[in-house]
Amino acid sequence: MKRGAVTLLAIAGAVAVVALWWPTAVVTASAPALATAIAELAGMIGSYLVCVQLLLIARVPWLERLIGLDRLVGWHTVVGAATLFLVLAHVCFMTLSQWITSGHGPIGAYLGLFDLYPDMLTATVGTAVLLLAGLLSAQALRRLLPYELWYWTHVTTYIAIFLTFLHQISAGPVFAGHPFTRGLWIAMYVATAACIVFWRVATPLMRFAEHRFEVVSVVPESARLTSVWIRSRRPDLLSVRPGQFMLFRFLAWGHLLSAHPYSISNVPADGLLRITVADLGDHSGRLRALRPGTKVLLEGPFGGFFGRRRRAGAVLLIAGGAGIGPIRGLAEQFARLGRSVVVIYRASRPEDLAFYDEFTSLPSIQVITLVGRRDELGFDPLDAESLGFYVPDAAQREAFVCGPPAMIEKTAESLKALGVPERRVQFEELSFA
Repeated sequence: MKRGAVTLLAIAGAVAVVALWWPTAVVTASAPALATAIAELAGMIGSYLVCVQLLLIARVPWLERLIGLDRLVGWHTVVGAATLFLVLAHVCFMTLSQWITSGHGPIGAYLGLFDLYPDMLTATVGTAVLLLAGLLSAQALRRLLPYELWYWTHVTTYIAIFLTFLHQISAGPVFAGHPFTRGLWIAMYVATAACIVFWRVATPLMRFAEHRFEVVSVVPESARLTSVWIRSRRPDLLSVRPGQFMLFRFLAWGHLLSAHPYSISNVPADGLLRITVADLGDHSGRLRALRPGTKVLLEGPFGGFFGRRRRAGAVLLIAGGAGIGPIRGLAEQFARLGRSVVVIYRASRPEDLAFYDEFTSLPSIQVITLVGRRDELGFDPLDAESLGFYVPDAAQREAFVCGPPAMIEKTAESLKALGVPERRVQFEELSFA
């Protein structure tokens, strides 16, 4: 219901935008006038959705607690696609109107808009940057790009939004010569910018001033996994739970320019928290070179992967790859509560295993390692038959699964086949960006 309320609020904002557009709209049977009206409406709704899109990832705490950051990022992607569609519609219909009026070709018609509307150059540059960022966010391309390239392309969209905003204010018939609507539009953008600056810039800096987060040690856990221990000087203010994730920006060369999401892999105590990261050949591979004393900016915590639904009963934890990090923290949390814990640890090679000694030192925990590639084993150790063999009482347990998307999908099918109700299963995909 609360998520529906947020959706209705966003729709109400779009309706208000249409109400602003309508008094100045010139909707007639004339093809040029109709094309211009459609272009203006598409541009205004697209501009409104830009603010919605930014607010979804502004790290506003109440919104993150209500929706969840992973779902907000998904909404951000969907709204971004709709925004790009509307921006393209705005450009195409404005060009079409000029094409019909002038009789020039599409290129000549678009260039003719420069003589009719102010700030067309800035709008053109801003639109091009927005389209490039949208293209690079396509799933097929996103997987091929270094995280830093994708990240900084998205950072440039703030400049692009500013450039297109100038065009809106100076050229839009709803705003030019209308101080009230112009003031409303400026206030909407200023409020959005204030949320981003406060929650994404000022808040991490204020938190750092309180905690003075710094790296204590860097520990290789396996061939591909590395743990980084971080200390807070104000443990009484450190509110993060195992299984949640935070955004970490290490103030060191090669790390400073971007923040990355990593899950907490211990039960934080005495101001110490740990992240455990797989070497994927990018930023994550450089973590082993971090030096003790390196300062860290943190955002969060985010996520609800910490067992808030039930306080008693047996637990099944399933991890793959770097998913062992948050699973390790959850295992300790549940063991301390006296809950029966079974950990299924999936890895391709024995040298990829981590934390085995830590697991065995915790009470009431059974660890089952499933090692080997499926083509080598001749079967999938995470299919329903295999899971049912290893954990006969799986249907009576609360399940937590963390790993890459393909593993999540397969495990979800298996748990469903074993009769585990969906309400007692939580997933955490290692795909957030």
